[in-house]
Amino acid sequence: MSLLLEGLTVLDGTGAALFAPLDLCVAPGEVASITGPSGVGKSTLLAAVGGHLAPDFRLRGRVLLEGRDMAGLPPERRGIGVLFQEAVLFPHLSVADNLAFGLTPRIRGRAARRAAVAQALEQAGLGGMGPRDPATLSGGQRARAALMRTLLAEPRAVLLDEPFSGLDPARREGIRAFVLATIREAGIPALLVTHDREDAVAAAGPVVALG
Repeated sequence: MSLLLEGLTVLDGTGAALFAPLDLCVAPGEVASITGPSGVGKSTLLAAVGGHLAPDFRLRGRVLLEGRDMAGLPPERRGIGVLFQEAVLFPHLSVADNLAFGLTPRIRGRAARRAAVAQALEQAGLGGMGPRDPATLSGGQRARAALMRTLLAEPRAVLLDEPFSGLDPARREGIRAFVLATIREAGIPALLVTHDREDAVAAAGPVVALG
């Protein structure tokens, strides 16, 4: 279940490429880091892989997942999860209901879905916090909850858009270790956009420097 980028670049409205064509293979459970200065196109690269490019941009090249080219598919058919810098949880739902929102349709029945959510909360160190309002969680707790919601959808790959940059230094290392370890355990390929060299070192996968 590798993620393979072949000759991938993004063209702006004038037809100019934002970065040189990129070839990259990310193995199951591996986290590849995308680095480079602000404005070089790191987040746009993730948008191209996930299918969220703005109308002014277009993708050139191929995005292969399990050998299938994703480039022509809408986001909902790619099976690619995204974790953003801000761990966005729905404010009108409890923590447990936020996780349940992401559950794969493969898990059927109220009891089975409740059990899957409870297991995910325990895995994230959030056991017993299911009924709580997301606003009562710390930044680190929200980050863990957002990751588990993403993984409960059983994505075939995950995109991480600077998910640690909003955390204070005291929490960053622990949350980073949890996120990376959880993705490796799930055995899915991931792309991590980061400005922090320590993030890339901790990810321990291929590093691509844009710009």
